[in-house]
Amino acid sequence: METITLESTKKTPQVMLDPAGKIRMGGRSIPEDASKFFDTILNWILEYVASPQDLTIVDIELEYFNSASAKFVMQILRELSELIHKGKELKVNWYYEEGDDDILERGEYYASILEMDINFIETE
Repeated sequence: METITLESTKKTPQVMLDPAGKIRMGGRSIPEDASKFFDTILNWILEYVASPQDLTIVDIELEYFNSASAKFVMQILRELSELIHKGKELKVNWYYEEGDDDILERGEYYASILEMDINFIETE
């Protein structure tokens, strides 16, 4: 597997997918065609889950994302939750700005739906 790095744009987040067990997504996610943007990411995640590291660290620091992106973030987290069933360690850090209840609540929603532990980290 190769490391994939996508630089952020006005409409897409920065993404870093490292087969050493580090996954990061940050910025704004309002792509014109969400499936086109997220397909590469999802395919990488599926390949990674098939042959994961013992510890995977996921940092999500999205300042804003639309409903289409929200579906893909859910799907990515759902696929990554399979690591737990494989006896691997998964650490998900969900960053949100102080006072941004929308982003916090979205993360809490994912944690509850996926029955997943997420570390909520408030930033300034």
